[in-house]
Amino acid sequence: MPLTPTAKIWMDGDLVDWDDATIHVLNPTLHYGWGVFEGIRAYATSRGPAVFRLTEHIERLFRSAHIYLMAPAYSAEEIVAATKEVVRVNEVESCYIRPLLYLGYGEMGLNPLPSTTKVTIACWPWGAYLGDEAAQKGCRAVVSSWQRIGHNTIPPAGKATGQYINSSLAKVAALKAGYDEAIMLTQQGNVAEGSGMNIFLVNGKKIITPPLIDGVLAGLTRDAVMTIARDEGYELVEATLSRTDLYLADEAWFTGTAAEMVPLVEVDDRRVGTGRPGPITRHLLEMFHQAAAGALDRYKDWNEYVRE
Repeated sequence: MPLTPTAKIWMDGDLVDWDDATIHVLNPTLHYGWGVFEGIRAYATSRGPAVFRLTEHIERLFRSAHIYLMAPAYSAEEIVAATKEVVRVNEVESCYIRPLLYLGYGEMGLNPLPSTTKVTIACWPWGAYLGDEAAQKGCRAVVSSWQRIGHNTIPPAGKATGQYINSSLAKVAALKAGYDEAIMLTQQGNVAEGSGMNIFLVNGKKIITPPLIDGVLAGLTRDAVMTIARDEGYELVEATLSRTDLYLADEAWFTGTAAEMVPLVEVDDRRVGTGRPGPITRHLLEMFHQAAAGALDRYKDWNEYVRE
């Protein structure tokens, strides 16, 4: 989806014009992919824009930084405040937010340790990741020939810039084959996740999602939907899934910050359930949207308002 420029991007404490937020072509992160990032959304609410689970996203950003031996000069609290400032100064009611930790210019080579860690935060209006109709009609996915990265290949618990070439290969292959999304398997052949989304399925009244040990990212939208599902009385378990489990599911969906919650209605040309978003999917999707919009008191702590 094309970017819609906003006015300012935060770079190491300064608000820089969108077109001036640049780095040198010999920046080591550009060459070697050694950087970490987050994807966050702010939603329009009755109290103005609210960033969804902002503090938890920034805490995860710092966990990724720890995995990759990066030491930002700012605290998590300062990055939280800066994120709110970026949304506020750009005067957007809802948007996608991208904090990025990257290596500073001055060193080149496979050793990132001498480089300083830089921080940038941008935001822009962004609609539905898989298109406006995906939430209503669902999407079609194919199991990718590209495996999900393993624990001893690149740490899947982090969100590193370079590791997402693995996801991009799967996404591009799926699109070129005529599908909306890819599903990636582990090296053992178990279901991991989509190209950039967690996956859930329904078997009877039970909701199942792969466990973190199967190389999935600990998604905050994943966690939100799991929490809502349990609060609504559904049985939810984390369990290893096979490819065939997807074919035989009654319902399925993806979750992610960019994608939000998208029904999955076909896998490998096999209809999932009725081939339409099912009742549990629709119920949880509605609940998630209400929570993100600040309409449910039970989940009010998930909404961090830009203008207090």
